[in-house]
Amino acid sequence: MSKQPLLQSLNLGDLLLNNRVVMAPMTRSRADNPENAPTAIHAEYYRQRASAGLIITEGSQISKKAVGYINTPGIYSEAQVEGWKKVTQAVHDEGGKIFIQLWHVGRISHPDFHGGDLPHAPSAINPNAKSYTPKGFKETVTPKEMTLEDIQQTILDFRNAAKNAWAAGFDGVEIHSSNGYLLHQFFSRTSNVRTDAYGGSIENRAKILFEIIDAIKQEIPENRIGLRLNPSLHGIFGMTMDEESIPTFDYIIEKLNEYDLAYLHLSEPFNDVSEVPFAEPEIAKRYRPVYKGTLIINANFDQEEGNRYVLEGLADAVAFGKPYISNPDLVERFEAGAELAEWDQDTFYTQGEKGYTDYPTYQEEKV
Repeated sequence: MSKQPLLQSLNLGDLLLNNRVVMAPMTRSRADNPENAPTAIHAEYYRQRASAGLIITEGSQISKKAVGYINTPGIYSEAQVEGWKKVTQAVHDEGGKIFIQLWHVGRISHPDFHGGDLPHAPSAINPNAKSYTPKGFKETVTPKEMTLEDIQQTILDFRNAAKNAWAAGFDGVEIHSSNGYLLHQFFSRTSNVRTDAYGGSIENRAKILFEIIDAIKQEIPENRIGLRLNPSLHGIFGMTMDEESIPTFDYIIEKLNEYDLAYLHLSEPFNDVSEVPFAEPEIAKRYRPVYKGTLIINANFDQEEGNRYVLEGLADAVAFGKPYISNPDLVERFEAGAELAEWDQDTFYTQGEKGYTDYPTYQEEKV
């Protein structure tokens, strides 16, 4: 085994990961069936990538109300649970570990997904973005402000989704509280102008997240719950930074130390925020000293930089996204020092095997 830091084993709660290379969650839009359930093609896709220390699946909606993209899988129905069972079995048969990402897009949706009803969000503020609907890209609308009953139902939906994930054989769940989706919308003053217990102060805007964690840990072990955050998201899905943005994430991440989570998964900025007021350009450097648990870092890392972050103690593991699309054997390529295959962006969100399960391994390329 190479001495590369990325290729060393890692204890994740009570799980032993074979390496510190994580497959990041990526929407691939292959659940093109009426049930939005995973199929045999999903099982093969994730099986091919099971040498990752940990796979985090594509975002999977926790309810019908949570959907905002076509052909994305869910984790709220019996058919979806049965489909995911085939995926987890395939990964476990290869010796891999797999978490499912629990997803609610909030206002980044469209009435076309909801029988004409408005998407739900913390406040009735249009993100002025685009939603990928069954009829193509459409402009987002002003969402419905969630009632307290809606919020409680959403917390219950996260809990039920975690229960279903456990029944489907997942090793754990990742709460998608990032990238401008529902929970991130609660955190930000640009998308949450509520005046009740879920708005106003930093503590109130973060309240739903901790209620979701507390609900999920009634169904699965606390140390099998992961969480994703993107503190310096700016200019995407209507999210902008303000003077309370980073203090909000400071509060959330400090408070996460009260829990025995599997990990915290942080994204470095998706774009250049060096000139953006109130943004933090170096997320791992800011939050590694704050968070006491296992830290996964993500966003455009290559092998060299990933090894450096682990070696310098800035993160315990590194999540790779697009390289995993075209390199199912990414770990083996890192170990061999092999060149990485290029991905075909035109097939990221199409249907079928092309650009999904037909990328060869390094060994197959040599033949």
